Amino acid sequence: MSDPSSSASPSAPPAVEARALTKRIHDGRDRRVVLEGIDLVVERGELVLLRGPSGSGKTTLLALLGAMLSPTSGEVLLDGEPTSRLRDRHRAEVRRRRVGFVFQDVQLIEGMSVVDNTLLARVPDGITAADRERARSLLGRFGVGPLASVAARGLSGGERQRVALARALLGDPALLLLDEPTAHLDAERADDLVALLIDLVAEGRALVIATHDDRFAGELVRAGSTRARVRTVLLAAGRLAGHGEGEPTS
Repeated sequence: MSDPSSSASPSAPPAVEARALTKRIHDGRDRRVVLEGIDLVVERGELVLLRGPSGSGKTTLLALLGAMLSPTSGEVLLDGEPTSRLRDRHRAEVRRRRVGFVFQDVQLIEGMSVVDNTLLARVPDGITAADRERARSLLGRFGVGPLASVAARGLSGGERQRVALARALLGDPALLLLDEPTAHLDAERADDLVALLIDLVAEGRALVIATHDDRFAGELVRAGSTRARVRTVLLAAGRLAGHGEGEPTS
């Protein structure tokens, strides 16, 4: 696997940057503020934990950082490129090149094989032999290579999560966004995931992870203490409420 930081100069832009990010949505006759005034920079080789209660805006912030949503105001830059005012097609192209997503429900197609699920992101551009080789290589790296031909419906929770990671990394993005990645994992499988994620950060990728799981967050901080920079950002009622190295303090 190539290193996303290997071709970056010391002056390379952050993997993602949010500037004065605000998102409002219509709620009946009213407009509700979901996020307001968010400033955040995530560098390559850094893992940012998004913490906060349900409804604080974590999932919405992930979607904005990954150019899946457009902000009401403010800007998101991916690898230095402004994305918020791009046409939908161009924004989708930027997203496919620069961002990998792992959703809370992982969104595998149950009747499709593991390798074909991994290749889904390449369908718009056409799947090549090199894509198939990379997909199998990633599945092997994450310990699910022997399951490449198995239908997704036959996978355990931990196996599904590993396939989702392989799919997210197929385009070799510098930025990986994960929403509640331990929601369907037991403690042992969550610990396995910690090691995989720290390896990805140590390679030079930027990771942003929204999680309610205190144990998982703590293990990431401890595992990353000697190999990667891990930072916690607290959200409350759609605003930044605090940030710092490692775990938040109460």
